[in-house]
Amino acid sequence: MNYRLTPSDLTFLYDSCKHCFVLKVKNGIAQPSIPIPNIFTIIASLQKQYYSGKRTEEFCPSLPTGMVTYGEKWVRSKAIEFTESGSTCFINGRFDVVAELDDGSFAVLDFKTGSPTEEKVEMYARQLQAYAFALENPAPEALQLKPISKLALLYFTPDKCDQLAVSRQVLHGELQLVEVQRNDEAFLTFLQQVVTLLDGPLPPPQPEGCDWCAYREHIGEMFLSEPIAVTRVQKNPPIPSCPVCGGVMRRKSGRYGDFWSCINYPNCKGSRNT
Repeated sequence: MNYRLTPSDLTFLYDSCKHCFVLKVKNGIAQPSIPIPNIFTIIASLQKQYYSGKRTEEFCPSLPTGMVTYGEKWVRSKAIEFTESGSTCFINGRFDVVAELDDGSFAVLDFKTGSPTEEKVEMYARQLQAYAFALENPAPEALQLKPISKLALLYFTPDKCDQLAVSRQVLHGELQLVEVQRNDEAFLTFLQQVVTLLDGPLPPPQPEGCDWCAYREHIGEMFLSEPIAVTRVQKNPPIPSCPVCGGVMRRKSGRYGDFWSCINYPNCKGSRNT
């Protein structure tokens, strides 16, 4: 089997709950989506717009000289093979920005809002490693940028608010560059562990550390304590992959009937007929 792995799932979901991770990657059953507070999305979007086309020395002199030339592009790696498994995997996701450096190499930069901690930096490092690997080892016709010589997080930590006018305010804060050391060998070893997990049985739920597992457990207990009407179960059709980004799809209804829509919509508008 060729598993689709997103940098965000490898960063957040894998560590938070192995049960939910396998359900999503292997079975296409994702946790119910919870909207990110809109302010963080707005800040990230404004940062990407502001830095697009800027020279690195203008906003972060500690970065090698170059220009931010790529923003919010999709990446997809070639299939990654392992000696200890017949299954493969590929990386599929979208980065924040990439700077083309004057020496001909590239820097992958990711924007974060908050205060950097050692634990957070270590967690986000996996995300940047995934982007770098996919850009240097792309699938046919996917975006290729190589070599990737720099990985870094740009942390914005708001610490002051000013009022410019009656209807205008501005947030001031520290902009801190946190470099991430690249380690392809460790990343590929990690991917081997991920594929081994996916090839095995479904890990048990983790209600002590996962809110969704706890919710399912409570719902199950409620149903067991009450009589339930028996209904005929219909077998669901297999869930296809998006023809554009390779992601999981969900079934939807439109004015012309049912169809499959990419789970990444509206960022990806791939669709299939049912």
